[in-house]
Amino acid sequence: MNWLEGMAKKSAKSGAVSVRSVNYSSSPLLASPTPAWRSKFLVAMVGLGFCALIGRAIYVQIIGSSFFLKQGEIRYGRTLEMPASRGRIIDRNGLILASSVRVPSLWAIPKDFDADKAERAKLAKLLGMPVKELEGRLDDNQNFVWLRRQVDEPVAKEVLALGLKGVHQVPEYKRRYPEGEAAAHVVGFTNLEDKGQEGVELAFQRDLAGRDGTRRVIKDRLGRVVEDIGDSVQPLDGRDIELSVDSKVQFFAYQRIRDAVAEHHAKAGSVVVLDAQTGEVLALSNYPSFTPGDRRNLTGQQLRNRALTDTFEPGSTMKPFIAAWAMETGRVTPNTVIQTAPGSINITGSTIRDAHPHGALTVAEVIQKSSNVGTVKMAMQMQPREIWELYTQVGFGQKPQIAFPGAVTGRLRPYKTWRPIEQATMSYGYGLSASLLQIAHAYTVFARDGELIPISLVKNTEPTNGIRVFSPKTAQSMREMLHMVTEAGGTAPRAQAMGYSVGGKSGTAYKQEGKGYADKKYRAWFVGMAPINKPRIIVAVMVDEPTNGKHFGGDVAAPVFSEVVQQTLRTLGVPPDLDVRPQIVSNEIPAEEESF
Repeated sequence: MNWLEGMAKKSAKSGAVSVRSVNYSSSPLLASPTPAWRSKFLVAMVGLGFCALIGRAIYVQIIGSSFFLKQGEIRYGRTLEMPASRGRIIDRNGLILASSVRVPSLWAIPKDFDADKAERAKLAKLLGMPVKELEGRLDDNQNFVWLRRQVDEPVAKEVLALGLKGVHQVPEYKRRYPEGEAAAHVVGFTNLEDKGQEGVELAFQRDLAGRDGTRRVIKDRLGRVVEDIGDSVQPLDGRDIELSVDSKVQFFAYQRIRDAVAEHHAKAGSVVVLDAQTGEVLALSNYPSFTPGDRRNLTGQQLRNRALTDTFEPGSTMKPFIAAWAMETGRVTPNTVIQTAPGSINITGSTIRDAHPHGALTVAEVIQKSSNVGTVKMAMQMQPREIWELYTQVGFGQKPQIAFPGAVTGRLRPYKTWRPIEQATMSYGYGLSASLLQIAHAYTVFARDGELIPISLVKNTEPTNGIRVFSPKTAQSMREMLHMVTEAGGTAPRAQAMGYSVGGKSGTAYKQEGKGYADKKYRAWFVGMAPINKPRIIVAVMVDEPTNGKHFGGDVAAPVFSEVVQQTLRTLGVPPDLDVRPQIVSNEIPAEEESF
């Protein structure tokens, strides 16, 4: 202990001696005088630095605050869309034809995605795609990529159950079409962005779509919402569209035309059903069709709404208009006799023939037996302008006034260019073209006592006024003639319907190919109305290229007309106007061979 104390005292003594031995006043560094400007410069620089910081703070916080806030929002702020629910499409009875349901959609942030080979294979399998396609999507964009949109709820749950980093889910709306292919050409469909592409979905896009809402938020780098900023705009759901279509009538019409196409080995077929009192479209069916909710591998043949988009020469369905105008102008009466022997007529070097000679026929019999010669003889008493104006008045060569995409105008050339042979052929339906919808619409003049009424695809239960073309007396006389077409001696006894009186006109025509006509390709159709004394409905049927041994409208299209009439009138609650017999014997009545 004494030794340690001695050492400490010795050390302290020597340190004191060394400190006292330093002479600061003699140091050359300290002895040199410091310039006054240096200290002032340092003070000035420090002051300038503070001024710069204060100025920058003022600029950031006050002057340029909006710019920096915007930059911050660009990096972290996001505008989220709140999609509006698309309006429903419903039939005249309130049954749903199209509606939207919330379904999950899966997306990913590829730069955050973390999964081994086995997990990627399992994810690809759940998404219904090859692993290579999945890899391609993940390599496409490092910040965002859709994995699969509008998937089923169980699939989304299984994907999220994998627990893969960077995989997320977002709700979207998907359209459902309960009536499937039966109403496909009416309702149409939407794309993945919920925008109408065909049919009513396209025609009423603005009404159905509504208006999306927005929500402004701040997100972190993982895509999670941190907070809301600004005011939200709530979505405005789309408006429901109530159609004139009756889903029961639509389904039955589709079934019947589908069966007829199969039975006659035909290429396609269409049916149009109109309400003769209101002009509403009760059914518009086509075959082939498609399923609106599954549009993979679709062809143009399936998508075509043939009743509106396909035009053809209407053939013998035009004969009643010529006979009606001849009666309206006092040239003939229903009992006026026209000599059709020897079954042909020569017009400026061209010969027009009947299917077989008939001899002397009344005007009513000309329609019943579909005589080309008798119709031409009436037409050649008229001026070309008369026929052109008549056809124009009933809607031929005019675009149908119906809220539906793709409805075509057809063709009706100006009368000044007609040659005599063209005037003759136009009287029995060659040289002009029309759609099945146009033909059905034109026949409203006979069903509504001479008035052509507008047609509508939207529900309208009130009777509507039309444009007068014929007098009520002429229209009633023509209905009696059309009724004769479906009786013994007519071209379409198979159009008879159990319990209901019917009338109509069959039609058969060669199909055009290039600049001429195909030898063995036909279109067959029938258009008529029921009950005949006070028509409630008009039904038009067309079968394209029947190849199973029959091709006349009275054999191919008339039976479809019969079945659709029976089902539709029962659905509408129209009481029968005939005694209901145990069976219809129209199949046993021989049909008159039609001239076309």
